[in-house]
Amino acid sequence: MDFILYAVPFFFVLIAIELLADRWRGVSNYRVADAINSISTGVLSTTTGLLTKGVGLVTYAFALEHLALFELAADRVWVWVFAFVLYDFCYYWLHRLGHERNILWAAHSVHHQSEDYNLSTALRQTSTGFLLSWIFYLPMAVLGVPLLVFVSVAALNLLYQFWVHTRHIPKLGWFEWFFVTPSNHRAHHAQNALYMDRNYGGVFIIWDRLFGSFQEEDDNEPVIFGVTTPLASWNPLWANVQFYVQLWDDARRAGSGWDKLRIWFMPTGWRPADVAAKYPMNKPDLSQFRKFEVPLDGRQQLYVALQFCVYIALGSYLMNLALHLSTAALVLGWGAVALGLFVLGVALENRPWALKLELLRLASNLPLAWLAPVVGLWPASAVGWVGLLSYSLLSLIGLYCCRNRFTRLAS
Repeated sequence: MDFILYAVPFFFVLIAIELLADRWRGVSNYRVADAINSISTGVLSTTTGLLTKGVGLVTYAFALEHLALFELAADRVWVWVFAFVLYDFCYYWLHRLGHERNILWAAHSVHHQSEDYNLSTALRQTSTGFLLSWIFYLPMAVLGVPLLVFVSVAALNLLYQFWVHTRHIPKLGWFEWFFVTPSNHRAHHAQNALYMDRNYGGVFIIWDRLFGSFQEEDDNEPVIFGVTTPLASWNPLWANVQFYVQLWDDARRAGSGWDKLRIWFMPTGWRPADVAAKYPMNKPDLSQFRKFEVPLDGRQQLYVALQFCVYIALGSYLMNLALHLSTAALVLGWGAVALGLFVLGVALENRPWALKLELLRLASNLPLAWLAPVVGLWPASAVGWVGLLSYSLLSLIGLYCCRNRFTRLAS
C-alpha cells in the first residue's frame, strides 16, 4: 500500500485547518508565495521520485539478496517494530551528515530554505536526495529487513514528520524526551547559532540525546527560520540546484586540484582558501533579519495560485497512475510539471520576462495535447484536446485581467 498517496488529501485538509488556526489566533504563519514554493518543491520531488525511486529500491534489493546476514520474515510483528526503529536510526545519520557534508547538504538544504514554518514546509522536499541517500539504508538490507517492510516503514517515518512542522503546538512534556515534536523540530529548522545543526531524528529524539546533538527550544531565544545563505527565490528548480551551483563554481575557481575534488565532501560551508579570499560570502546579520519578499498584487497572486492548482492535479494524476504509465509518459508528465512550476516561480518573483514565459508555457499545451496520447500519458480523445485548449483559453483570459501588472513588469 502506498501510504503517501493516500495521505496527500489529509495533508491539504490539515493545512486548511492550520490556516483557520492562524486566523483564530490572529497570527500569520503563511505567505502565499512561500507556501506555493514549498508545495512546488514537494510536487517536483514527488514526480521526480516516480522516475528515480528505482535507484534506492534496486540497490536495496541487490544488497538484500547478496549481502544479507539473516532472512527476516515480513509476517512477524517484531520485525516491523525492529525495522521501524532501525530505519529511524539510519535516517538520523543520513540527516545528520546531510547537515555536516557539502554534497549531502546540497540536497537536504531545500527542506530548510523556507523562512516560514508551517505544515506546507513539511512538503518542501528535495528532488536530488535519491543520488546518495540509499547508502544509509543498506545496513537494513544487510540485517535482512524485507523490501516490503523497508518501503512501508520508510513511508510511515515520513508521514510522522508531517505534523511536527507547525508553530501551533507547544512543548509536550514527557513526550519531548523520546519523540520528535513540533517544539524540538522548530529548533532544528532554525538558523540561530544556538539551534544550528541539532535535533536530527525523524520519529525518535533519543538518538540526538544519545549522540549529543539535542537542543531544546528556548523561550528566551525566538527561532529564526531559514538558512544562513538565503535562497532569495520562489523558484523550485533553482531551489534544488542552488547549492550544487555554488559548490561547482567554487570547485571551478579553486587553484588546487585536490580542493576541486574534496570540496564536495568537506564539512558544510568549507571553501578553498583562495576562493574564499577572492569571492567572499557575507552571511546576513540575524539581528536585522528580513524575510525574502516580492510585492505582488492580488490579481497576480490569484492567477498564480489557480495555475498552481493545475500542477497539483497533474502531479496527483501521475502519482495515481504511475504503475500503469510508460517511462516516456512519466518523463513527459514530469517535464510538463517542471516547466509549469518554473514559470510560476518566475511570475512569483515578478521577473520582467514573466509575461513572455507564461505565454510560452500556455503555447506548450498544444504539443503536449498531441504528444500525451502518443506516449500514453492519457488516452487519445477529443475530450483531451477540448479540455487542454479550454484551460489555455481560460488562462489567457485570466492573464488578460492581469495585463496591467505584467505589462508594467515587462516595460
